[in-house]
Amino acid sequence: MHVGMTLPVMEPDLWADGAATLESWARAIDEGPFASLCFGERMAFDNPETLTLLGAVAAWTHRVRIVTTVIVPQLHDPVMLAKALATGDQLSGGRLTVGFGVGGREEDYRAVGAAVSEQTMAGMASQVAVMKRVWAGEDVTGATLPVGPLPVQMGGPSLLVGTMGPKTIRSAAAWADGLAGVSLDLDVSAAAGLFSLARTCWSEAGRGVPRLTTSFWFALDEGDGSAREQVHRHLRHYMNWIPAEFVEAMAPTTRFAGTLSELAEVLARFEEAGADEVHLIPTGSDVAQVERVAALLATSY
Repeated sequence: MHVGMTLPVMEPDLWADGAATLESWARAIDEGPFASLCFGERMAFDNPETLTLLGAVAAWTHRVRIVTTVIVPQLHDPVMLAKALATGDQLSGGRLTVGFGVGGREEDYRAVGAAVSEQTMAGMASQVAVMKRVWAGEDVTGATLPVGPLPVQMGGPSLLVGTMGPKTIRSAAAWADGLAGVSLDLDVSAAAGLFSLARTCWSEAGRGVPRLTTSFWFALDEGDGSAREQVHRHLRHYMNWIPAEFVEAMAPTTRFAGTLSELAEVLARFEEAGADEVHLIPTGSDVAQVERVAALLATSY
């Protein structure tokens, strides 16, 4: 099983030193034993714009795979998004994997004037179909030349679907190459069930074997109880669209907060459940977290 690390793009102090935090994290991930560097998208928030960040990360790194977890296609024009992602694939030398999802926040749709009625799996599939045509070199606009550049990876980047449930998996089997899941409560048996369903759905769709990835928030214990509070602080900031009382209720069971050895045990359980890759999501911006997890992976994976 591979392990990826997510950039701290949703942290409240991300911009305290300009882009230095993002660059130091990107370089540390690239230099470590991580399989991928990940980051997600929000609109009505203070995180970096995803496609701009993609270009920067492609320049800051040389080895690690770059994974978007996830982009919401309905927030973008599909031709422009296809061009941007193909450019990112070129800049990174073909290291791009794209996670797509419908998103869980109507406010993000409203922020860019997108139709909330398109916040559906059918709407996402329609956008993806256009992008795949662009990546195949088709002239989808009727212009003198097709929209380019072509991506390095023939036919476009590998596509993962952001999911937490069976309905999404069944719908995406026709176009996605795998899952970009998330585990809120580290329920490994539930993840194993989704993995099994994905294998069945992909087989029935004649799509071969899906790539099975999942993710979870983490904080490392310093022996003073700070890990739990770090996760709690992160959730209060990130889940700002959810009523505060709901966030407070879910905080005690959402995430991983523990020691490195306990993290190794959790990763081992996901590996036994059939995960191809786990993406760790930080709940703080200190790059020392990357270095500590890298030391663990160097001896375990």
